[in-house]
Amino acid sequence: MNATAAALLGLLHEGPMSGSQLVTAAGDRFGAFFSVTRSQVYRELPALLSAGLLEPGRPGPRAARTYVLTSAGRRAFSRWLRSGPAADPLRSPLVLRLLHAGRLSAAQRAELVAAGREAYTARLAATRAAARGERDPYRKAVADFAVAHVRAVLKLLDAIPE
Repeated sequence: MNATAAALLGLLHEGPMSGSQLVTAAGDRFGAFFSVTRSQVYRELPALLSAGLLEPGRPGPRAARTYVLTSAGRRAFSRWLRSGPAADPLRSPLVLRLLHAGRLSAAQRAELVAAGREAYTARLAATRAAARGERDPYRKAVADFAVAHVRAVLKLLDAIPE
């Protein structure tokens, strides 16, 4: 099972959700460290249905199709959780651009750094708020990691020469 499928199964432990609700929940819950796009969600849902890990739920608002986790889906998610650690590749388009920022003009580089700083400064406020409000010790640890990650990116941006 890939990580995106596992992310969706994990979210569906909270109850039935539509594809758009899953996209929103993924962004809210783990968008600071694991991105899930709308296209990924809608690509995974039919595969999870055909594998018997999900079943259709009651239609949601505006007749949106909802998905319910099956017992097979719970078992598959549990197996995935226990499958052991895997190498976590960092996949950041911003970091990749910064790696090659020497090929940009000074103005282009300044624009890239400024846009990154603006985005990550806003993300820092959101991740700090999420970390402060989290009571579950596992989610709190992950929220604190998200804050540290955002701070690290801001430190990286500060290290880029003008």
